[in-house]
Amino acid sequence: MCWIAICHLDSKSPSMEPLSPRRVLWGCNMGWRLNQWTSSDDRVRGGKSQSYLDSRGTAACFHGTLDITTLGGAGFASQRTAGDHLHWDLSSFAGVEVSIDPSQSDDKVYTLILKDEILPPNASNGREQATTSWEYDFSTSNCRPKIDSPIPSSCQSVFIPWDHFKPTYRGKLASTPQGLDLSNIRRVSIMIRRFDGWSA
Repeated sequence: MCWIAICHLDSKSPSMEPLSPRRVLWGCNMGWRLNQWTSSDDRVRGGKSQSYLDSRGTAACFHGTLDITTLGGAGFASQRTAGDHLHWDLSSFAGVEVSIDPSQSDDKVYTLILKDEILPPNASNGREQATTSWEYDFSTSNCRPKIDSPIPSSCQSVFIPWDHFKPTYRGKLASTPQGLDLSNIRRVSIMIRRFDGWSA
């Protein structure tokens, strides 16, 4: 179980410490608008993992089952924003803050994923076509208490500068001539996974 609230921050500090102003994406006084989220689990590949996202006041609870046997040691469960119409221009900000309530969370590794490109479904089979994902792995061990923050005092946060996100393609590190287009973020996901003998 992982309680999360996300906001992205402007920071001009050389140390990359997040400074005001803040823009809340989900959580805090913005709520979670769960109709903008949908599951994206390994069931699309024949697995049995299943994820859920529930609103709990100003936070959300990401939970479910990660199946690590059906696909031979691999598996993933995730929630992502839904709809091709969604779009965020984050180019004027320095990174994203993820806030977690440690008392309601485990110590597993989760992955925050950003995408700046969404292709139409494959015409032959109707499946979504793969594009580059920009990923950052985190756990409660990365989080620190927050001072002067809009999140509840029981929460801790990790601030992730944009250049800490790594490009991947179909789950593997990728080289890309272009960086993440922060002016055109099309999708945000939260995921837990296991692959190639590595367990989140």
